This record gives sequence, structure tokens and C-alpha cells, in this order.
Amino acid sequence: MLFLHRLLIIVCWAKDMKYYRSKAEIISQILETANGGDATKSQIAYKVFLNYSKLKEYLTILTESDLLSYDGETHTFKTTEKGLTLLQAYNQIDQILKEQQI
Repeated sequence: MLFLHRLLIIVCWAKDMKYYRSKAEIISQILETANGGDATKSQIAYKVFLNYSKLKEYLTILTESDLLSYDGETHTFKTTEKGLTLLQAYNQIDQILKEQQI
């Protein structure tokens, strides 16, 4: 699914179109990237296509909301149980909405 999402972004850029993501979509992509742990800021920024300043904003919000945890020793992020619950709910809603489209 992430591969298809990246492909869509590349195709849109290639056609000189603008692709806008919702905050919820960006948050879900960050949580997905950090799922399993050991995700650095650089890895998250690369996989989610965010610049450093925007990434910092999102990481601050997500860690303060206890959706991500930060390991100061390894400088990595991991999706918490609360974050996984949110990610699962988002994916279910996203799937339902996709099924309703004609």
C-alpha cells in the first residue's frame, strides 16, 4: 500500500499536478513508518515526504499525545500501543471509504 501511495505521488508530480494530503493521512504515515521501532527522523522524513520543520511539528504533537515514543539513547521513534490503535482505526475507516467510492 505504501508503495502504491509513493507511486501516486510520483505520477502526480510527473504530470505537474499538486497532491495534497490531510493531516490524518500524514499522521497515519508517520505511525506506520515508526511501527516496529527504530525509525530515525531522517527515515521518517524520507518515507513520509516531509521537510524537517514540518516533521518536527508532527513528531512533537505525536509524542506529546503518547502516540509515538522517543528513545533518547538511540534517537529513534516507535509507535505506541495507543498509536497502533489509532492507526488501525484510521486504516479501517480509510478502507470503508474506499469501498464506498464508485
